[in-house]
Amino acid sequence: MLDDRSKHLLKTLVERYIADGQPVGSRTLSRAAGLELSPATIRNVMSDLEELGLIASPHTSAGRVPTARGYRLFVDTMLTARRDELPAAESMPTATLQGEQPRQVLNQAAQLLSSLSHFVGVVRVPKRASVFRHIEFLSLSQRRVLVILVSPDGEVQNHVIHTQPEFEQSQLQEAANFLNAHYAGLTLSEVRDRLRTEVERLRGEIAALMLQAVELGTESEAQQDAVLVAGERNLLSVSDFSHDLGQLRRLFDIFEQKTQLMRLLDVSHQADGVRIFIGGDSRGVPFEDLSVVSAPYTVDGAVVGTLGVIGPQRMPYERMIQIVDITAKLLGNALSQPR
Repeated sequence: MLDDRSKHLLKTLVERYIADGQPVGSRTLSRAAGLELSPATIRNVMSDLEELGLIASPHTSAGRVPTARGYRLFVDTMLTARRDELPAAESMPTATLQGEQPRQVLNQAAQLLSSLSHFVGVVRVPKRASVFRHIEFLSLSQRRVLVILVSPDGEVQNHVIHTQPEFEQSQLQEAANFLNAHYAGLTLSEVRDRLRTEVERLRGEIAALMLQAVELGTESEAQQDAVLVAGERNLLSVSDFSHDLGQLRRLFDIFEQKTQLMRLLDVSHQADGVRIFIGGDSRGVPFEDLSVVSAPYTVDGAVVGTLGVIGPQRMPYERMIQIVDITAKLLGNALSQPR
């Protein structure tokens, strides 16, 4: 338990370090805190905070910096602005998210998070099976067929199939009409399974073409990036990382693999509002010097995914909360619009 004076000094120290990036000495802390305290008293309080594991002293400086535990206490209890007290959305740079396909909107959201935060923006793609609304087959040259799959939300997949027989366009139209009449509204996996059981009833070559087209769609669905990442290069200019190339290489490996990012964002999926994960204090963060500010986004009132900002522990958390919160609302609104 900290008394009010210790809390105030810790809060001031964290804020100064976030702003300046330099270890905070007792004289600087005394001026910034605005308290009538002697240098000896300030040093005693800092010593107590250090013993509690809330601050640490780098070897090259007499000043102190926050630890992961100190950031955690600051974030949980000392942020001066609650979410309902943050500046209105109008104070943020004007931004809209729009696109013909949901994937475009999701990519825009990741880019927006990155550009506003100057760190890394991440968006977890909604977990849902692609539903089949419409299919078209177009005959190309040299025994090739273009398959166009359209989902209910307007997302389009294009695939080229190489066939042994050369189909007439009328045959391809017949196959497309059959699929659209009997299977529209089902998931691609359901269409695939039903086609497999009905191959005997349908004409062999056309049935094989239908099955191949739908299997390509389900494979494409499984291969889609589950996490969209934007702005990794922003970390090159973050002083906390730029001095250590080995550290940067490990960070970029995390963004490349994405598995740990998915696990972290999945933890936020059921959360109510913005959550903050601090490396060294949270097992979910795969790198000790990282912090993640994340929030779920909803479509038509249902949570379908999460998004967030990844940056150094020394980030302006109040502003990151605002950026993530507003972007989640923008993305949810954009995806809820009829297409």
